[in-house]
Amino acid sequence: MKKAEVELVDFAVTARKYKTLLSNKYKNRKVWNNPNPYEVQSSIPGTIISIAIKEGDLVKEGDHLLILEAMKMQNRIQMPFTARIKKICVAVGDRIPKDTLMIELEPESEADEVQENE
Repeated sequence: MKKAEVELVDFAVTARKYKTLLSNKYKNRKVWNNPNPYEVQSSIPGTIISIAIKEGDLVKEGDHLLILEAMKMQNRIQMPFTARIKKICVAVGDRIPKDTLMIELEPESEADEVQENE
């Protein structure tokens, strides 16, 4: 019978290195990425009920963006900071999974500069 080869990897804990085996669950995990503050993503799966903004709108912190219905609850998505709407990536009636990009934002100063130059 042929013996299976074991792949050991270095694992550092408080400045000490150990050799260990990694589980398949750990190897196939979703890698964490630092979230982009200029992307509004869904935190839960749901259905888009209404959209209260248009592309190009200047939206202030706390303003209403859209309603996402999930588990028979209507979640009101609000603007996290003042910015301009660059692109709306969803439409009313869309059923979206978790972590779906719903709205792209751009800093208000950059958007104002582009309009002044045109």
